[in-house]
Amino acid sequence: MVSDLGRIIDQICRDRGFDKKLLIEAIEEAVESAAKKKLGARRDIEVRFNEEFGEVEVFQFRTVVETVEDEQTEIAINDAKELDPEVQLEDELGEKMENIEDLGRIAAQSAKQVIIHKMKDAEQDVIFEMFKDRKGEIVSGIVQRFERGNMVVNLGRTDAILPRDQQIPKRSFNQGDRIRAYLDDVRENARDSQLILSRTCNDFLAKLFTMEVPEIAEGIVEIMGVSREPGFRAKIAVSSLETDVDPVGACVGMKGSRVQNVVQELQGERIDIVPWSPDPAKYVYNALAPAHVSMVMADEDAKTLLVVVPNDQLSLAIGRQGQNVRLASRLLGWRIDVKSEQRYANLKEPGYLSLLAIKGIEEPLADQLLGRGVFSVEKLAEAAVEDLIVIRSIDEEQAQFLIDTAARMIAEGKGSESFGEKSEEDSLEEDDAAKGNTAEVTAEEDDAAKGNTAEATAEEDDAAKGNIAEATVEENDVKTEVSENEAAPEEVAAEPVEEAKE
Repeated sequence: MVSDLGRIIDQICRDRGFDKKLLIEAIEEAVESAAKKKLGARRDIEVRFNEEFGEVEVFQFRTVVETVEDEQTEIAINDAKELDPEVQLEDELGEKMENIEDLGRIAAQSAKQVIIHKMKDAEQDVIFEMFKDRKGEIVSGIVQRFERGNMVVNLGRTDAILPRDQQIPKRSFNQGDRIRAYLDDVRENARDSQLILSRTCNDFLAKLFTMEVPEIAEGIVEIMGVSREPGFRAKIAVSSLETDVDPVGACVGMKGSRVQNVVQELQGERIDIVPWSPDPAKYVYNALAPAHVSMVMADEDAKTLLVVVPNDQLSLAIGRQGQNVRLASRLLGWRIDVKSEQRYANLKEPGYLSLLAIKGIEEPLADQLLGRGVFSVEKLAEAAVEDLIVIRSIDEEQAQFLIDTAARMIAEGKGSESFGEKSEEDSLEEDDAAKGNTAEVTAEEDDAAKGNTAEATAEEDDAAKGNIAEATVEENDVKTEVSENEAAPEEVAAEPVEEAKE
């Protein structure tokens, strides 16, 4: 052992932030293990660090006996008196061992492993104490290397792991690049890394806006919800506690500077900033932007929203591969069913409803049948197999099955007339304001001097479908309102579900 061991211990403790007592205990345990490997495992050995001289002292304790039978645990009385003249039989005599530097290579390697293990445990404790209060914050580091798709990020004092599934798809970093990420988890004990980062979670986007928008940091503007498809598109709902502060404008910033900083950090991810509303009808109207909404019907018990949009706005409301309506559904926590005005009108028709009552016919297939002139079970029963197989999704066997099923329904008295009565009852229920389960959002363009007004309208389409109740939305600036007779829906946090779409 070197005489300046104490100075080395002090230096390590300062650099690594270890407790000096913990490191001394590790050294003492390592030397004790090495001594037992060299001198014998049965020896009663005690190791102490002498801080005054900066060295490790090793003592072995043996029992004083008349005749020695085990040299590792016993010492003869004559030899013991040379060390301590006052020693008696059966006493435990401690003897300092000299030349512990000569413990041997294997013993020294064992001591080294013990010290390294203890230092790793101590360092894990230090890292945990340092970062446990920073969980949920954004940290910055440098990309160190890649291991099986996982990114190792150097945070200065230690390394963190950015797992493959927490990286934004189709966005790459190179070794040496600076990166910011959300500190998702801090583990007290871990074999690989204690710090787990994320760039795909919703909280990462919320924290980025908190850093960029002073109004959010000060609590004037509040983030009410976030939904993301990392790397592609995101929606964030905001509200303001002060009426004179526009929450959307605060997040956008002058000439879009604030939101652009967030977009650049997310490497081009599109972000929709949505005004939050406690009314689900208004909320979904805002969340589905830029698509216009004609009408919204809310079912609070089932947490579902039926959204009717103009025919030319359907694809815009649904988005690419259902992205827009899927993000809106996650943002609200409600199931959203988007329908075009034409399909919603069809659902009011008894003949169309009778087609949907047949097993195997869904709305898309019913629309195709309607386009072929088959608009009721009566027409379907009269159709020929050759008339139906021209539809791509119907083969000969299925066509015959549908025709037979339609004929059986007519024979049982389940023609389109029976669905007309049911449809009329459903319409009355929808108009019953006392139930409080439906909400309509309507808007209409008014004169420029008067500004925007919202009102419900009804049109009759006698030529094709009969009387159809519908709500329309004119383009440009709109203002939404909900019927005064309907109960205000409560804000409900629910697991987002997959939404039905065209």
